Amino acid sequence: MAKLTKKQKEAHAKIDKNKLYSLSEASALVKEITNAKFDASVDIAVRLGVDPRKANQMVRGVVTLPHGTGKDVKVLALVTPDKEAEAKEAGADYVGLDEYLDKIKSGWTDVDVIITMPSVMGKLGPLGRVLGPRGLMPNPKTGTVTMDIAKAVSEVKAGKIDFKVDKTGIVHAAIGKVSFSADKIEGNAKELLDTLMKLKPTASKGVYVKSVYLSSTMSPSVQLDPKVVA
Repeated sequence: MAKLTKKQKEAHAKIDKNKLYSLSEASALVKEITNAKFDASVDIAVRLGVDPRKANQMVRGVVTLPHGTGKDVKVLALVTPDKEAEAKEAGADYVGLDEYLDKIKSGWTDVDVIITMPSVMGKLGPLGRVLGPRGLMPNPKTGTVTMDIAKAVSEVKAGKIDFKVDKTGIVHAAIGKVSFSADKIEGNAKELLDTLMKLKPTASKGVYVKSVYLSSTMSPSVQLDPKVVA
């Protein structure tokens, strides 16, 4: 195991491993224990009592973080010519269709979110092997396949994120930046946790939220009291 640096030791020393923190305490502590020289992301990891292998226990959804992500999200709008002006006015970074499909075929994926129309999805099918592993394939369930292109682009730019439980039963999400105030980190985390509670599958038995951890890109994890979302 690699030796901890002096700053890492100081960060670990500030965390009581025997304590389950409240959301407000954890939000403040993550800021305190982060010593990165860049504006690190704040991440949340929620272990759920579900079996993702079963379709009736899959947890997936979208949430609009009240204080945004702190990230300049690059949006590609793959739309027909009649929708290009709408996409541009809403703030899409890249707008077009065939020329961008060709770029993606050549390996270009320098975007965070792709928004498109139902009529265009047929053209995206062959690109699933490129877009799927990167989490870029548009999906009606996340609002990225729609006729209301302006609304979709605006929401993503304002802090809308999508999440999905992984095969180990954990939901990972970036909910802000260390430069955010503790109140804003707490507000974003609470919005995501509240959304997860609303998405609890009826087939999920026993404890639904098993553990919750808050951390930044360069910090140790702070364990929250799972009851904060009960």
